[in-house]
Amino acid sequence: MGNLTRRQILLGGGAIVGAGLAPVFPATTGSSAFNLISTALGADIAKPDQPIKMSSNENPYGPSRVALQAIAENIHLTNRYAADSRNLIKVVANINNISPDHVMTGTGSSEILNVAGMLVGLQQGSVVCADPTYQSLLDYAENAGVEIIRVRVSEGLNADLDGMRKAVRSDTNMMYIVNPNNPIPSVIEKKAMKAFVLEQAEDRLVFVDEAYHEYVDNPDYESMIGLVAEGRNNIIVSRTSSKIHGLAGMRVGFGFAHPDLINEMNLRKTGAETVLGLAAAYASYQDMEFQDFSRRKNKEALAIVEGMCEDLGVRYAKSNTNFTFIETGVENAVVQEMMLKEGIMTGRLFPPFNTWSRVSMSTPEDMQYFVQVFRKLFA
Repeated sequence: MGNLTRRQILLGGGAIVGAGLAPVFPATTGSSAFNLISTALGADIAKPDQPIKMSSNENPYGPSRVALQAIAENIHLTNRYAADSRNLIKVVANINNISPDHVMTGTGSSEILNVAGMLVGLQQGSVVCADPTYQSLLDYAENAGVEIIRVRVSEGLNADLDGMRKAVRSDTNMMYIVNPNNPIPSVIEKKAMKAFVLEQAEDRLVFVDEAYHEYVDNPDYESMIGLVAEGRNNIIVSRTSSKIHGLAGMRVGFGFAHPDLINEMNLRKTGAETVLGLAAAYASYQDMEFQDFSRRKNKEALAIVEGMCEDLGVRYAKSNTNFTFIETGVENAVVQEMMLKEGIMTGRLFPPFNTWSRVSMSTPEDMQYFVQVFRKLFA
């Protein structure tokens, strides 16, 4: 083991194979690779005093230092209502090469989703989406009397674009796409995605939720904000400061659309951003160093978990986000209970994938503990 670095040990089976050590440490289920890793690391990792939260896809490192400084510098203004968000909009518009009149803010991307749900609710009709996917907009629209048409993902766990086309009815007034998807962290190939969005936007609204955009490192992926920047109508893209920026509790999200659509959506907003949320987001979106750090640590964490899955032969969805989706073969409610007893909170149920578990990435050290627990419970 003289040539095996501690980093390779921590990354598990995937790094061992990558280091060309597979002939020495064969990654066979329940055998040598993990046993040797455990020996190298010494004693088992102790159960944490407080549960590790791997259930909500949050950034485990919290906000950046510059965001925290902005919060501290503006804390004395919390007796005031928030100023407008124009300065933040200019920063975000510049980052995305789009004019500010194509951008709106909301109290988290949830408000952007809900306003869009309200728009289709006013028209009734139906919304087509992949299944499973993120439910916020769909729940809001359904409560407003809209029928949700869910199209099961393909065997490869990707959105079935052909199936979604076929599901469109004469009353379908929105196509809803989450890219990367959630709870399945897959992306739609960019050429197919762009063609699909342009095709569908001819006759109805197309909402593209890009909450995990900043985590994607995949040449097959492309944001749809470029279509909005070209002046295309009927397309809404949402983003959020809740994920890579670590500002989930501050509730600042963004919508990108044609200015006429932005104006209509702004008229239907029901919330207002806070002084601290706007200040923190304004600082964080200019802090590229923290975003790079978060991406780097997220990749390390994913390598640990995906390496375990490869070693055990466990089916999982290759991640383009800060979470993974693992087939445990056990009902998710049981998995949640078993994991919580070990000090780990995992994701909720996502029907019809009842024996799959969504696991948010925490720190690499926390994910090493997750691997230890998973092997004990399921290997």
